[in-house]
Amino acid sequence: MKKSTLLLLFMVLVSSNLFAQKGLFQHTETFTRQDSLRGSITSERVWWDLTYYHLDISVNPDKRFIKGNNEIKYKVLESSNVLQVDLQEPMKITKVIQNGKELTVKSEGNAHFIELKENQVKGKEYSIKVYYEGYPRVAKNAPWDGGFSWKKDTNGNHFVATSCQGLGASVWWPNKDHMYDEVESMDISVRVPSNLMNISNGRLQKVEKHDDNTTTYHWRVNNPINNYGVNVNIGDYVHFSEKYQGEGGELDMDYYVLRDNLKKAKEHFKDAPKMMKAFEHWFGKYPFYEDSFKLVEVPYLGMEHQSSVTYGNKYLKGYLGGDLSGTGWGLKFDFIIIHEAGHEWFANNITNKDIADMWIHESFTAYSENLFLDYYYGKDASADYVIGTRRAIANDKPIIGQYDVNSEGSGDMYYKGANMLHTIRQLINNDEKWRSILRGLNKDFYHTTVSTADIENYLIKKSKIDLSKVFDQYLRTIKIPVFEYKIEGNKVTYRWNNVVEGFKMPINILVNDEKICLKPTENWKSKKLKDTNVVIDKNFYVRIKKL
Repeated sequence: MKKSTLLLLFMVLVSSNLFAQKGLFQHTETFTRQDSLRGSITSERVWWDLTYYHLDISVNPDKRFIKGNNEIKYKVLESSNVLQVDLQEPMKITKVIQNGKELTVKSEGNAHFIELKENQVKGKEYSIKVYYEGYPRVAKNAPWDGGFSWKKDTNGNHFVATSCQGLGASVWWPNKDHMYDEVESMDISVRVPSNLMNISNGRLQKVEKHDDNTTTYHWRVNNPINNYGVNVNIGDYVHFSEKYQGEGGELDMDYYVLRDNLKKAKEHFKDAPKMMKAFEHWFGKYPFYEDSFKLVEVPYLGMEHQSSVTYGNKYLKGYLGGDLSGTGWGLKFDFIIIHEAGHEWFANNITNKDIADMWIHESFTAYSENLFLDYYYGKDASADYVIGTRRAIANDKPIIGQYDVNSEGSGDMYYKGANMLHTIRQLINNDEKWRSILRGLNKDFYHTTVSTADIENYLIKKSKIDLSKVFDQYLRTIKIPVFEYKIEGNKVTYRWNNVVEGFKMPINILVNDEKICLKPTENWKSKKLKDTNVVIDKNFYVRIKKL
């Protein structure tokens, strides 16, 4: 955690109240105290800063049972004696130890309040060890409805994986389950039957065999990591690897796939180094050289687990063999490799403080799909792709969710968000400047958690364009700007409709292939033209109404 937690709490509360006061969106969901305990920076969270986890567990796939402990190290920011740890039912905390003494734990649903006996001195570091066990929630439709996926491969071997974005990592292990505070480093030890392997985040440190026909795989994460990015993947894996010469030097790229899929994986995973080359161009250095990059096959579609990206796209191009854009360009790459790996920059390097701002993860990463195409197939191909994805936009509710209650916004955070960014690229009208802004985001917010305000202010400052109303329009309302125009003689008359107050985004028109920039407002304006053959630039995500 790089900034004052107390200041962060104040800013989050102010920003959420400000948006409500502006009347830009209204939320109708009903939330509970459990939602607040899960989604807010409570007084039992705010006073301590995570520094280290050691998650040490045994997984019994036959019984679908896990047991173990998590050592939690922390630095005291302000003295207190009650510490909140999260673990979701039906998992149970069995005991908590600090300096050899068992502590009292008072539970309220999925939040557990640990009463510390030792005086917690500001500036000093302490640790607790939380022991737990249980039958974790089974994922019904991973990764969207997460938990543990307990499957079998075609040879009858156990094939097990975790996924928990949104739901929270506390669905299967005890932790400080809020996005604002990332642990600085982590060890992960997972004991499994000896005929299987466990693949987790970071680098493999050692493999420890036991007399009871089990084996423990010890992994180390050297970089800050968000809780939902931590994963366990258990299967009859085989491994292959390659070295990539990137912006940070030599990068280990490792691949773990089911035994029967080795041949096709070696061909299909050629998209991985292509991804790395394109994204280091657009976004800057891969953020986790110390922890390597891995693709790991799993029994669900895939997820952006940090340095351990999971893959289940059935070795098909596109999204399970389909093209989300309907243009054909989506079949030029494996969607899961490109999209989920794109999250290494937007989600794992730059992480939202509150899940209400999850658009920071998903909009930029959905946009990364067309930047991959831009790098290999050109700007027109990439534009066609992102414009094609507009057909997936629902405009059902605002992209930004409600703060402090673990509430995501609309699924439009993917392709409406991507088209907002594509529109901003047109406004900047300088591709190298746009690229420098994307790279600057990943450099200046390297390994930090951020808010929407952080990203908005950065884009406004670096572009030197007032984008505030653009963000209000696309992130905080479901209204799509309507560009109304009419041709009268040798002039075009035009304005914006269906927009937030003060919206005055420029837009380009083409007149006999000549690009002309108009600057509409909510009031009618006119401009003389040499010709009345007017085409509105399709790269702007707006609706067109010719009167």
